[in-house]
Amino acid sequence: MVWEIVGWAGSLLVVLSLSQARVLRFRWMNLAGAVIATVYNAVFAIWPFAAMNLAIALIDVYWLWRLLRERHDAAVYQVVEVAPDDAYLRHVLANHATDIAQFRAPVPAADADGRFAFLVARGDETVGVVLVQDIGDGVGHVELDWVTPRFRDFTPGEFVYRGSGVFAEHGFRRLVTAARPGQEEYLTRVGFAPDGAAWARAVA
Repeated sequence: MVWEIVGWAGSLLVVLSLSQARVLRFRWMNLAGAVIATVYNAVFAIWPFAAMNLAIALIDVYWLWRLLRERHDAAVYQVVEVAPDDAYLRHVLANHATDIAQFRAPVPAADADGRFAFLVARGDETVGVVLVQDIGDGVGHVELDWVTPRFRDFTPGEFVYRGSGVFAEHGFRRLVTAARPGQEEYLTRVGFAPDGAAWARAVA
């Protein structure tokens, strides 16, 4: 009876992993399920299935190692500035409008000189969008910092803030934004700190 529960648990984890949109979460769940299934099949000497699940586990280990190694690798992500009315940017924003709405911050009333748009790319895949509004005096308001669900376990936004230099090139000395619930850890990770009712960071 105990081993039957173990077998079902392994199968359930493998099936549930296939429903995960996030890359890391999928790999961890799939690995756990494959390891359990390997042990279960080995105990009952079902060697073909034991070998298959062992192979799946090893593949998961390889991809987890690679994904975690590349997590903060500046060579993996590129920051591409586009015009605020760029057709491809409009396509991305429209295609993910419902999800993006959860991450938009209202821009404070100010004499805005313009908006700047940046795409975060991983190879030929767009994994994030950052929109910044110029609200004067060298201050940029981060209106949107959005990452696709697949890469939400990573921090591709950090390459916009830390590695690209795009904000200094446009004359920004300071960035501010409003934190949505649950975003505090991410904002801290990319260099923001609480500043009154908002969050702010200096531009290097």
